[in-house]
Amino acid sequence: MTNATNTPSSATLLDLADIQGGILRTYGDGFPKGRNFYLTVRDARKGRAFVEALLPKITTAARWKDPKRDEPLLRTRNPRVKDIVRAQGEPDYPGRVQLMKPKVTLNIGFTFTGLLALGVPTRTLRGMPDDFIDGMEARAALLGDDPFLDKRDAVWRNSKGDRRVHILLTLYAQQNPDGTACPELKAETDAIVALCKKSRGGVVLLDGVGPDNAQWQDLSAVMRQDGENWWPTNKEHFGLSDGFGDPVFSGQFSGEAEQVRVAGGGKLVYDPKKKTYKWEPLATGEFLLGYPDEAQEIPGAAMPIAFSRNGAFMAYRKLHEAVGTFNRYIDEQAGRYARMFHVPKAEAVETIKAKMVGRWEDGVPLTIAPTYADWQRFRADLDKARAEKNKARLAEIALKFTNFTYASDPAGSKCPVTSHLRRANPRDGLGPTFTADGLSGDGSAIINRRRILRRGLPYGQYDANAPTDDGDHGIIFMAICTNLFRQFEFVQQQWMQYGLDFNAGSDTCPVIGNHPKADEPKMVIPVDPEVGKLPFICDRVPQLVEPRGGDYFFLPSMTALRMIGMGIIDPT
Repeated sequence: MTNATNTPSSATLLDLADIQGGILRTYGDGFPKGRNFYLTVRDARKGRAFVEALLPKITTAARWKDPKRDEPLLRTRNPRVKDIVRAQGEPDYPGRVQLMKPKVTLNIGFTFTGLLALGVPTRTLRGMPDDFIDGMEARAALLGDDPFLDKRDAVWRNSKGDRRVHILLTLYAQQNPDGTACPELKAETDAIVALCKKSRGGVVLLDGVGPDNAQWQDLSAVMRQDGENWWPTNKEHFGLSDGFGDPVFSGQFSGEAEQVRVAGGGKLVYDPKKKTYKWEPLATGEFLLGYPDEAQEIPGAAMPIAFSRNGAFMAYRKLHEAVGTFNRYIDEQAGRYARMFHVPKAEAVETIKAKMVGRWEDGVPLTIAPTYADWQRFRADLDKARAEKNKARLAEIALKFTNFTYASDPAGSKCPVTSHLRRANPRDGLGPTFTADGLSGDGSAIINRRRILRRGLPYGQYDANAPTDDGDHGIIFMAICTNLFRQFEFVQQQWMQYGLDFNAGSDTCPVIGNHPKADEPKMVIPVDPEVGKLPFICDRVPQLVEPRGGDYFFLPSMTALRMIGMGIIDPT
């Protein structure tokens, strides 16, 4: 065990050096560039040698020293919860520093057929869950992907036979001041290509990635220019801020960081002494195999247990964003909204976007700032705190981005119940009843079993002066959990592609849901009864996001990777 310090006695102790780094960490703005590779294994022995050769390069969750760790809270971007801990000089992650922060991270995942191609024993593979064995394409109808199967990149359309995607390699890299990737990304790319060539056909780097038939998927944060320097933002191509409110589980952070981050990121637990609810970290077993989950059970896993423990499953998705359509639709709806509510068009544009997402474009939650005027006051407060270099106030503001519930807004007049934010994580919003104090934790037990760790980066670019749907731009989205069916697939199917749990019939998520014209898709924006207006209906919502490929992957521990590389898995 590596985290002997900085962790409360009640916290889960994790073997950080055995866990792949991308599970515990969001590489975030420290690694704003990336590159993903898809490989197929045509010779089991050579495939195992390939895995073994990569082992020294795999980035683990072991804590590293970050030379820029003391970055101030007083930045131009909105403060984040982790900035609070950093500003106080406390460690983000548990354990002692063991490594220097790398220039490039490398993580690896395998499809079920990839494990089979590498010679993993059948008896071990039989212990894998059905959803993982099926793979993403076989689950297309359940996920709502079936209308878009022909639009996938060739590497996914042709993922069968000797072109079946078996291995996913994900690289995240630091950047140069001019916004380009650090040179180490090319060096690691060359090393992977050379390793494939060395296998003499045993491991093949697949092409057909994107419309240009490339051999890898390039990634980049949306950048902001300041003079000659380029800075990564947390925006995606629709211009909306992302990356708030990831779940917090026991053992993931140091004790100090956990105390801060758990507010809004953990689970709601009733405290009978104080007669109120408090935030606690979720069970580790929801995100890492081999640990108790929220049901206090250790789910069945592939044997031997050492092969599964400290691993996780991941849904990998390439999501195309129709930027031109999004801008035109928002402009059209905002025109009607402005006339109906007698507000300026610019205010209507921002309001429609916020109601669809659940946050204003800079990430401020509607629950905290329900109206445009509230949002402007919030921003003024933030600017004042920055100008005064008031770190205490900035820390309070940072918490507002995640620490909120929906008890005071059951009808969604502040934040619509069908917005993307409330669908992805309803928090206390699905409780059957609310007390006189506005409390409801009854729904959280269900919600705690549906949480996923979100990872990924945007890909592609477009002309900002002439935004279009054409081209290759969107988000690489990765959902990490221990049960793809119960967690990722449930959220994708029941909460994103239906509205029944939100009393919204068949209305799908206004952002990533399917919107076939024949269904006349819509989104209802409730209005506070005191306003004396009817709800606003965003009608004929067009298709804004389309899946362009992906699959289910197993992210093994370092122990399991050594077993795979050496071919010594003994399921007995």
